[in-house]
Amino acid sequence: MTKTLSEAKEIVSNERNTPKVFNPKLNDIIGIISIPKLEKDLPIIVGTDDEQLNKGVGHYIGTKYPGENGQILLSGHRDTVFRGLGNLLHGDEIKLDVEYGSFSYEIVNTYIVDADDTTVINFDLDEEVLVLSTCYPFQYVGDAPQRYIIEAKPRNK
Repeated sequence: MTKTLSEAKEIVSNERNTPKVFNPKLNDIIGIISIPKLEKDLPIIVGTDDEQLNKGVGHYIGTKYPGENGQILLSGHRDTVFRGLGNLLHGDEIKLDVEYGSFSYEIVNTYIVDADDTTVINFDLDEEVLVLSTCYPFQYVGDAPQRYIIEAKPRNK
């Protein structure tokens, strides 16, 4: 993951201009998610299969990107990139850095759903919300039966 994070840092350190077209493809590294309370900077990769999740945090295909006024859904393994996620509280900050800007979010809600509950995915949402998803319970061995969900809204600047 160190190589992937280095690539992500290079992408976001380039001059920040809104791209004419931002249309990343499966496996593209698109930026960095920073979770200050956990002291984590993690690469964001398009896709949420094991191939992508083994390299960093996966962006669920079909959901929006920062600044697009819709749901941004990011997933990660509970025992690697999202270790410690359960320690986050309402009001904690999550930052996303992509090639066209930096975006700051504040946690507003956390909840648990069944592993096969897809109602957390909302392609039609017309307000910006960042959703993080990981397996739950955190200490479970094997395929966990639930998902831990964090919702965060853009911070007022």
